[in-house]
Amino acid sequence: MKRLLPLLAILFCPLFASAQTPEKYRVYLGTGKNIYHTDLDLKDGTMTKASLAAEVANPSFIAIHPNNKFVYSVSEVNKGSIVAFAVDAKTGNLTQLNSQSAGGSGPCHLVVDPTGKAVLAANYGSGSCTSIPINADGSLGTPASVHQHKGKSINPGNQQGPHAHSINLDKANKFAFCADLGIDKVVVYRFDAEKATLTPNDPPAFTTPAGSGPRHFAFHPDGKSAYINGEINMTLIVCDYDGAKGVLTQKQVLSTLPKDETRKKGSTAEVVVHPSGKFVYVSNRDPYNTIAVFAIDAKTGAVSAVGHEARGIKTPRNFAIEPTGQYMLVGNQGGKSVISFRIDQATGLLTPTGSSVEVGSPVCVRFMSIAK
Repeated sequence: MKRLLPLLAILFCPLFASAQTPEKYRVYLGTGKNIYHTDLDLKDGTMTKASLAAEVANPSFIAIHPNNKFVYSVSEVNKGSIVAFAVDAKTGNLTQLNSQSAGGSGPCHLVVDPTGKAVLAANYGSGSCTSIPINADGSLGTPASVHQHKGKSINPGNQQGPHAHSINLDKANKFAFCADLGIDKVVVYRFDAEKATLTPNDPPAFTTPAGSGPRHFAFHPDGKSAYINGEINMTLIVCDYDGAKGVLTQKQVLSTLPKDETRKKGSTAEVVVHPSGKFVYVSNRDPYNTIAVFAIDAKTGAVSAVGHEARGIKTPRNFAIEPTGQYMLVGNQGGKSVISFRIDQATGLLTPTGSSVEVGSPVCVRFMSIAK
C-alpha cells in the first residue's frame, strides 16, 4: 500500500488541481449609471453579454466582500453615499440592503478589508476618507471614522484643495493609504479591523513629486513595494514599503509614455500589479489611449518600461487582471465597451482576444469567483 500512495498522488493530483482552477469569473462593472455583470471564460477570454445587476446612481467604483455574498458601491453624487447589496449567487443580480453616508462629497473609490469587517472609501469632492463597519448581514453600519484632508499643491486647476482619489490596505491589513491628488500626498492611517476605525499614522503621509497628482495605488504581492500613478504628470511612482511602520520611500519615477512621445494634454487613471508580481500596468487616457506595460526585476525590484497597448482602447479609466493572471479587462469609458486581452506571461505584453461587451461608460471592473 505504501508503494501505491506516491503513484496515486501522481495520478490524481492533476484532477485535484483542475477542480480548484475556476473555469470562469463573474465580472461586475461599475458605470456612470447602474451596475452590470458579465461572465469571463478563462478558456479563451471571451465574455457574455452584459446584464443589469442593480440600478444605482453613478456607481463608478465597486468592491466585493471576501465571502462573495455582498457587493458595495459608491454613489458618486454631491452628497455621496456607500451602498450595500446582497448577491444572488445563481443569477449574479444584486439586491440593495441599505446605504450610508460616505462622510463627504463625491466618493470615487472604495475597498472591503480582507476580513470583511469594514468598507473604506475616498471622497474626491470633499477631500476626505471614511471607514464604515459591515454588519453580519452585509449591511452597513454608521461611519466609524471620517478624516478631512487639508492643503493644496502647485497645479492651479485641481490642486487648490484636497481631492482624495483612492484608498487601499496593505497585505497585513494594518495600514490604509489614501492617495490625495489635490495635495500631492498619500495619507497613511492605522487601521483597526475589529473597530473599523482609521487613525492617523506617524509619519502621517508620503509626499509625491510636486504636481504629480497621485490617483491610484497598488501593492506588489510580496507587500514590500508599492506603485502610485501620477494622474497629472503621467508618471509611475515606485516605492519601497516598511510594513512595520507604514512608511513609503520613493525609489523611482517613470514616465508612462514612450520615450519618443511628445507630451500633450493627458492623464493616467489606473495602476495594477500582475498577480505574479512580474509586471505593473498604468492606463493613459485621451489623447494617448494606451495601457503602459512595465517589468519588475525580481531581484532588485527595479521597474523598466516594456511597451504600450492601444488596440481597441478608448479612455481607459479602469482596468483589472483576473486572479489567475491570464487576462486583462479594460473598461473603455469613452468607447462604451469592456475589452479582453490575453497577457503574455513571459513579457507582460497584451494581445486582444477579440472579445468585448457593450456597456455605457464603464469605469470599474471587479472579479468574483463563481461557486460550482
